[in-house]
Amino acid sequence: MKAYKIGMVVAEFNYEVTSLMMERAKAEADFLGVEITKIIKVPGVFEIPMAVKNLLKKGDVDAVVTLGAVITGETKHDEVVVAQASRKIMDLGLEFDKPVGFGITGPGMSELQAMDRIEKGREVVDAVVKMLQRLE
Repeated sequence: MKAYKIGMVVAEFNYEVTSLMMERAKAEADFLGVEITKIIKVPGVFEIPMAVKNLLKKGDVDAVVTLGAVITGETKHDEVVVAQASRKIMDLGLEFDKPVGFGITGPGMSELQAMDRIEKGREVVDAVVKMLQRLE
């Protein structure tokens, strides 16, 4: 397998969850022989697209993975954040013609449900590697 280079963007909001997702992602990258060239930590999921664009513009990554956990509060803020971030993340992958993995959990989830979904970190690395292999 080609030695792919991927970037990672991790939301610090709900870091008790996203830090575990990041550890799963790093372990999976090691297992697959993929190099994580840069990790950018951003305040929250809403800020992820700007960091993704920054990584893709530099051109030294083959793909980017995103990690975040959007937990439901008392308003529908979680729905807005995930809807807007996911759309822009997808648009950036298409604009730069590189896979951008969506490793953001939520909306509509509790903190306990978020902890149950930390394997998304591993799964998103698998997804971008599969896309890279299939698009060669």
